[in-house]
Amino acid sequence: MKERVLITGGASGIGHATAERCRAEGYEAIVIDRDGDGIIADLSDPVATAAALEEALAGGPITRLVNNVGVVRPGPVEEQSFADLEAVVSLNLRCSLQCVQALLPGMKAARFGRIVNISSRAALGKELRTVYAATKAGLIGMAKVWALELGEYGITANAIGPGPIRTELFDRANPPDSPRTQAIIDAVPVRRVGTPEDIAHAAAFLLDARSGFVTGQVLYVCGGMTVGAAGA
Repeated sequence: MKERVLITGGASGIGHATAERCRAEGYEAIVIDRDGDGIIADLSDPVATAAALEEALAGGPITRLVNNVGVVRPGPVEEQSFADLEAVVSLNLRCSLQCVQALLPGMKAARFGRIVNISSRAALGKELRTVYAATKAGLIGMAKVWALELGEYGITANAIGPGPIRTELFDRANPPDSPRTQAIIDAVPVRRVGTPEDIAHAAAFLLDARSGFVTGQVLYVCGGMTVGAAGA
């Protein structure tokens, strides 16, 4: 029987690339998303999330989890509403916690687990991202706490902080021939925008059984942007 991995928001972008990489690694990849051909659910709704998790676990324990689903509500701090805060916290943080709590009994019984939270370089600070950055920093904090609490059960918890990644959403906001897009590329030391496959590769490393001595860490997959501009 194949080992099972759950990816939230796995119908497109980083989540889809991660699901495909997991399948290539020999896992059974279970995707929960509001679109696609996996388990269809609105993960912004706790009741719908619970039902989707029950459906996913009906096929047996799941010992690997990628908390990928997320939403951005950009805007200057003066315009970030409480509704924005509640919506982003619910999808980016509450859903992640709910998924971990649902999968933990199986992980503990197996004395093995891998949890990967998809955070963001925005956790270090980014204009127009008050609520988004707060939740992405929260995913890092959660991973560190889980690493401390769950290590004795053979469960690791880590976070990945993507830099600019060329997804459909990125391309819509940043046309390839735009000077603004070129400015983004010029700010990356490796002089390119990342791909969803770059993140999937990092996730595959952290999900691997051989990565059991890596926990509570943040892996920034950002082309060097967290270090600073080349030559600065």
